[in-house]
Amino acid sequence: MRWDLLVRGGTVVTPAGPVAADLAVADGRCAEIGPGLAGEARETIDASGCHLLPGVIDSHVHFNDPGRAAWEGVASGSAAVAAGGGTLFIDMPLNASPPTLDGPSFDAKLAACRGTARTDFAFWGGIVPGRVDRLPELAERGVIGFKAFMSDSGIADFPAADEATLAAGMAAAAALGLPVAVHAEDDALTRRLAAEAMAAGRLSAADYLASRPIEAETIAIGRAIALATETGASLHIVHVSSGAGVAMVAEARSRGLDVSCETCPHYLVLTADDCRRLGAVAKCAPPLRDATEQAALWEAVADGRIMLIASDHSPAPATMKQSANFFEIWGGISGCQPLLGLMLEEGHARRQLPLVRLAELVAAAPAARYGLADRGRLEPGCQADFSIVDLGVARPLEAAALRDRHRLSPYLGRILRGGIRQTVLRGQVIARDGEPVGPPIGRLVPGPAYKASPA
Repeated sequence: MRWDLLVRGGTVVTPAGPVAADLAVADGRCAEIGPGLAGEARETIDASGCHLLPGVIDSHVHFNDPGRAAWEGVASGSAAVAAGGGTLFIDMPLNASPPTLDGPSFDAKLAACRGTARTDFAFWGGIVPGRVDRLPELAERGVIGFKAFMSDSGIADFPAADEATLAAGMAAAAALGLPVAVHAEDDALTRRLAAEAMAAGRLSAADYLASRPIEAETIAIGRAIALATETGASLHIVHVSSGAGVAMVAEARSRGLDVSCETCPHYLVLTADDCRRLGAVAKCAPPLRDATEQAALWEAVADGRIMLIASDHSPAPATMKQSANFFEIWGGISGCQPLLGLMLEEGHARRQLPLVRLAELVAAAPAARYGLADRGRLEPGCQADFSIVDLGVARPLEAAALRDRHRLSPYLGRILRGGIRQTVLRGQVIARDGEPVGPPIGRLVPGPAYKASPA
């Protein structure tokens, strides 16, 4: 047989644009793309009427293994990623117990993922007070970067990085050649406003929204950019929620700084009105904003000022989403599975975002940003990670279709565009019509500072 897999008759979304072509896979990689490819394959898939999109790389998830898998585990979380057309997730360090702060905790997380993950995976390491000296051992093991909170993370063993810690962490990360991602909200401001609201008995969703204003985001972004300028660090601002925040990142980039930002589907699809209406299931930090901010984010998505889109999938058991005091409710939105379908509907179908731009946002850009050179694109030589999607299908999201642990989603009832017929990892089908297929075959994807252990 000439090929391991041959996908015939689809429209392949390449970096140059969609082309009507076959895609051939050999040894887990895209071997050829072109119309009417000659030769036989061990397996052939008819993709007539469908598009082939690069596998989603969700660079911001909280799967919480080891130690807090009751919130969300790798088995259920990766099944959700695969069902949604994803082939790689990058897990955040803070919700695991222990958090990913040193070599042993990295090893524990890796052990929890091996034989369990249905997609490939990578890890962020953490920057917290008193542990900056452990960053090199994380880099050597293969983290793709380091995450720091500029406000309370909600996790006691992952405290916020004070300014001295963040500066030291950025300097260490720069020396290691890895980026620093920050949750950018000013802790002093949000703590004061929250304390004032609770002292006055103002405990509603609207009161929570008011306690985390856009100013808290812009203050922290400004501070992070200043520290990155001083230390030479590569800086990434996660889950930007405001047009002003995006503008600050764009201005820094115009001065030659290596600064980027992401946003999330919840900021692009939901508004503060949805938080007030839906309640706990739509609580996040930074919080949902009004329609004016949402429009500004879409403009930045279209023109490239927002580099990538990630889910920030951060679920918790239903018991943690129940309180008359909205400030006490665990904040986090579940969204890794609907990410692609939401963007195909809200971005491509409704706002005419070109498919090549959408593929860049959810696949090529995260691969490029985090040094994963052979991922995120459908072209010869790249790893054969893709989904086969029928764009003619559009249906409301139902809880029964979700594969994450708790199936608590603010997107229920929202239209998802694209029937994801199959998800393919390294040329192997890992999900079909929303159901996992075969055994878990996920592998660690190490970052660029990885040093393999001696044989």
